[in-house]
Amino acid sequence: MVSETNCLFCKIVAKEIPAEVVHETDRTLAFRDVNPQAPTHVLVIPKDHYPTAAALAAADDGLADEVLQAAHAVAEQEGVAEPGYRLVFNTGLGAGQTVFHVHGHVLGGRDLTWPPG
Repeated sequence: MVSETNCLFCKIVAKEIPAEVVHETDRTLAFRDVNPQAPTHVLVIPKDHYPTAAALAAADDGLADEVLQAAHAVAEQEGVAEPGYRLVFNTGLGAGQTVFHVHGHVLGGRDLTWPPG
């Protein structure tokens, strides 16, 4: 496994920091966000460390597909797949990425249409 010493999510993968895991495969991990922005807010990560979505895409080993498949599995498990869910990858400081281990936010459980109302 590729990891970074000071990476919060690498520490979660290594079970050094607790998280509420809701889905796991050999290469992905999904856990509840500690600051949820919707009734369902789960983070889906590759277990190996890639700092951004661009770095994950450049890896070209099928892992990006597995992350997307895991995100959809979480949406189904959480009961938000049918009504609809949002999948967000913030990539870079300008997009609001705060943890530089690529992660997708699975959001659902309320109306997420844009613009609201």
